[in-house]
This record gives sequence, structure tokens and C-alpha cells, in this order.
Amino acid sequence: MIQKIVVANRGEIAARIIRTVHDLGLQAVAVYAEADANSPAVELADEAYCLGGGTLAETYLNVDKILEIAERSGADALHPGYGFLSEVASFADAVTGAGLTWIGPSAETINQLGDKISARRTAISAGVQPVPGTNESTDMDAVRSFVEEHGLPIVAKRSDGGGGRGIEILRTDQDLNEFEARHAGADIDAYFLEKFVENGRHVETQCMADAKGNFAVATTRDCSVQRRNQKLIEEAPAPELSEKVQATLSEWSEALFRTTNYQGLGTCEFLVKGEDVYFLEVNPRLQVEHTVSEEITGLDLVMQQIRIANGEELVAIPEPRGHSIELRITSENAELMPTAGVITHLDWPTGHGVRIETGVREGDTVSPEFDSMIAKLIITGTDRDNCIARCHRALRELTIVGVSTPIDLLEEILAHPDFRNMNIGTKWMEEEFLPNSSRATEFANGAGGNGAHSAASANAAGAGGGEGWTQRRDVVVEIDGKRHTMTLPTEIFAAGQRPEQPRRSARATNQPTVQPDGAVDAQGILASPMQSIVVRIPVEVGQQVKEGDILLVLEAMKMEKYIHSTVDGTVEEVLVDVAANVPAGTPLLKLAVA
Repeated sequence: MIQKIVVANRGEIAARIIRTVHDLGLQAVAVYAEADANSPAVELADEAYCLGGGTLAETYLNVDKILEIAERSGADALHPGYGFLSEVASFADAVTGAGLTWIGPSAETINQLGDKISARRTAISAGVQPVPGTNESTDMDAVRSFVEEHGLPIVAKRSDGGGGRGIEILRTDQDLNEFEARHAGADIDAYFLEKFVENGRHVETQCMADAKGNFAVATTRDCSVQRRNQKLIEEAPAPELSEKVQATLSEWSEALFRTTNYQGLGTCEFLVKGEDVYFLEVNPRLQVEHTVSEEITGLDLVMQQIRIANGEELVAIPEPRGHSIELRITSENAELMPTAGVITHLDWPTGHGVRIETGVREGDTVSPEFDSMIAKLIITGTDRDNCIARCHRALRELTIVGVSTPIDLLEEILAHPDFRNMNIGTKWMEEEFLPNSSRATEFANGAGGNGAHSAASANAAGAGGGEGWTQRRDVVVEIDGKRHTMTLPTEIFAAGQRPEQPRRSARATNQPTVQPDGAVDAQGILASPMQSIVVRIPVEVGQQVKEGDILLVLEAMKMEKYIHSTVDGTVEEVLVDVAANVPAGTPLLKLAVA
């Protein structure tokens, strides 16, 4: 029986798992990077061990160090959370090989589902219909043949992508040419193709199965509000699904679990358009949005994970009641690009139906080394309309000063008739909502005021990016005996609440000068345009490159950025390694310009 669990993660999910471990009367062991030494997860844990500083590879992706800590602590199980190593089959194997219980599906199951091409093949063998596409890696000849057969638009996806990474929609011949310029001769063989389904909804099932052969779908969820393939709002149950669609979702989810001998919790993701359902992928782990399923069933899904790993049978699934919406509160600027900074003031909303999952507190730094999640605001009501109204109330109560957040954006989405009537798909936000928003110029240009939610210290932290949102608040004033409602920047209120807080400039000084993306300086040096992690280097010393070729791929808080050469030349020197954490202005490589 499990007694002591290593939580191999950080932030809000680590704290959330540790609380459930304690609810079961078990002990929790936290691991942490130096930047997270004072985090809530570290304080909540019974024991905490430092992974050191440096890159992700040296900390939360350091398998040897994590297993060494597990042995030192005397733990007998490990929970990976989500992200990081949660979908790495070799890590699951290493954990069980070290004599620990792995809280998740087996390495064999992860191998079948973790790679998107393998998952498509598995789905077909289970009688589950994926989006029409290819079941193998590709090249440009295959891309053009696929377009001839299916027409445009199509979607190119990295087989090893996850969390919205590595997805490109190709709508025109120009898009095809640009895709070829970015990837041909570099990483194009890592991609497969799918027909793009216009106006499709992202609908998923929260599933669970035990070692006795029991299977259940706890709830459906809708996660269609996305930008750059990153989810912003998730809700359960998925609204306005016909009985036929719900039956298909359940049947196909069970088929996928049984075909892979899946034991544990997982999420099956589908694209739904009208009565048509297409398989997308299975996430063999806990999802960020698992909370909304918990709220309408009363289940603790982390507790179910631990019990299944302990060999226990599934509990009876309660009939879902009410409606729940999760709002991702992130540190992002007006272009929804990740930023960093210090949270100088923080007030969470309270009241009935409000749940906060967070890994930060007032005074904490939102680190550019990790993702941009500050918190998850989970709101539950008697029905969807009541839930949306409660979301508005909670967002009005929420105050975050010191970092930029998209709170204003969330309020506008929630109030939009398309959202309220479920007239949305996965591209609704980018193609319908943002271009027609009342603040379309802000969204397009990254402009915004220096409000209470603005990223005043973003550049000082080296994250780069534009200024933050102008967060607004309604106030009632009385003029000549008549009450009037005025909308004012929240900066006014924040200044009144915390007069001792120095007002920071929206632009920090003494920052490195960063060239435009892909541009080199007079010495041929290409510098990082932002605080980021190097994820791929498709060139090598001595290689000739042309204008437009990919030189590096960077990632900042789950957002990938391709760095293309702006000149013809030869790579003289590569100055960084894959997984390096590079501040803005860091030299990346040197080119001899032709």
C-alpha cells in the first residue's frame, strides 16, 4: 500500500496533489528548483528536496536526480502531475524499475498514445475515427499530395507535440510555401497531416479505468476557447451535445482505453462538428482542466488516481450536477505572449461556487523559466447562465498587481453572445472574436495601458513583450442626485489600496538591445529576442543557410517561436545548447554573412 508519494512537479498542480495526499493520510515529498524554494507546494509538503538551479533539464526534467530523491526520502510512489515528465514512457519505466509505484498509466500505454501518429494508428485499430489524415511522418511531396487529395485548409502537427505546441494551419498556397521554408530540410519529418475541420469544437471526456476492467466516463468538457492552440476557458459538462454525440464519445473513449489496456485516469480529445465526431488524441495524464469535472461530480480525481494505482476498484461516478467553468489566469501581455514579473498585490475572489488553485502568493516572482500559469479560477453554478454570471463577479473581485494578465479579455469573452450561445469553435477566438473586439487594436498591436494588471516589470525580468492590459472596473458615482456607472482603469484602485508600492515604469531601463527576430548584428551574432528555452537547433557549424531558413526554435512558457535567418550565410558557431535557458539578448549563434 502506498504510504509516501514524491510529487515530481511544481506550481499549482504540485500544491493541489499534495493536499489530496494529505487528505488520504499519506506523506508527500516535494522536489523544487531553487527559484521555487519558497513556493506553497514546498511549504505544504512533509519533506522537500532541492533539485538545484539552472535549466529545466537540470531540475524538473532531471530523471536521475528525481529518482535519487525518491530513494533518499523513502518514498514508495511517484505522481508526475502534468507536463514535464508525465507523458515520458521511459520515465514511467524508470520509476517502476526503481521499485516505486507509478501513479499513471503504464509505460506501454503511454508509448501507444503519447506520440500522435501512434495514437492515430491505435484509434483506427480500436474502430475510432480520427480526422482524415496521414499515419506517418511526412515530407513536402507528401504535403502537396495530401492537399491535392483533400484540398486546403490542412493542419500540420508535430508527432511529439503537446499542450498546443507544434500545430500549424495551412490555408493557402502561400502558407504551404512558408511551411516549406520553415521546415524543409530541418524538422519536416516530425510532422503528420490532417484535414482541417472548420468551426469544430474541442470536446473531451474525463475517463478512468482500474485493474479489474471497470471503465467510466466521469464527464465531458468543452475547451474550444483557444488562442495559438492554448486553452483559455474550459467547462463541464460540454454544452449542447446531442444524445448521439454523447454516446459516440463514450463508446469511442471506452474502446481506446480497452485497446490500450489503460489503467488510471486519462482524457480522450475529440473534434465535434454538428453530429460528426473525430478523434484527436488521448492525454495519458491528469489535465489542467480536471477541476471542472471534479466540481460537478464531487469526485477528487487525484484521489482516484492514487486509489487506482493502489489496486482499488473505481468508485461509483455521481451524476453530474450544475455547471463549472475554469478560467486560466496567466501572466501574459496584450498579445497573449508570456511575460514575467513580481506580484506586488494579490486579492482572490471568494464566495459560494468559487475555487482557486494557485502556486503563487503576493510577493512571488512569476519566473520566465517555467509556464505562465498564475492560477486557475474555477467557478461553479446551478446551470451555465448562473455559472457565467458568477464568473463575472469573481473576475471583478480579482486584483493582481505587478504582472500582466488577460482578465479583461476573459470578461469580454464571457459576455460575448457567441460564447453564451455556444456558437464557437477552436478558431472562433482568433478569427471571429479578436478581430471584432472592442479592443481589437490592443489585441492586434499589443498596446495597452499601465494598469493594475499590467506587466510593469516584465522587461525587467527579461521576458520581453509589450505592455499589459488596461484592466477596467465599473464604479457608481452620484451626480446631482442621480447614480451613474463609470468604467475606469483598475490602476486607480490599486494605487489607492497600496500607496506604499512604488509605481514602476512599463518599460525597464538598462536592458540588452535585442535585434529583430533572426537579425544579426555587425559581428554576425544572432541574439535571443526574449527570455526563453532553446528547444531545437536544426543547423550545425559549417552549414550554409539562406534567408528564411530556421536557425533555432525557442520556447517561452509553452509558446514556441521559430527564429529564421534574415540573411544568406554560413553558421560559424553555435553558442547555446538545447534546453539552455537564455535571457533576452543572449547570443545564440554566429553567422558569416554571404
